[in-house]
Amino acid sequence: ICDWAFPYWKEIETVDLALSRGIPNVLDVLNLLQPNFKVGHIWQAEEFLGTNPQETVEAFNQCFASFSEAEVTREPHLDFKSRVPNAIGLIRTGDPTAYGNVIIESV
Repeated sequence: ICDWAFPYWKEIETVDLALSRGIPNVLDVLNLLQPNFKVGHIWQAEEFLGTNPQETVEAFNQCFASFSEAEVTREPHLDFKSRVPNAIGLIRTGDPTAYGNVIIESV
């Protein structure tokens, strides 16, 4: 699930939900998926932590915690991006949150 600035990957089927800046955002999509999608792992760039206000970090952490079985890994953005070619799909949002992209893996 990516923000509005994440590059397009021609090889990956993409659902572009971006209606305008901030609509929807990554957390909106995660919260909608949560009741119907079993997640085993969540990845996010570690740069997210140092770039965003504490309330944004806390909102993401709280959302991640709602996926009770999920392991959360924050890693360097380049490592995060190296996972993208293995994705089976991409959901693009209008989220302007820096490094707000997440990779989720189902169980």
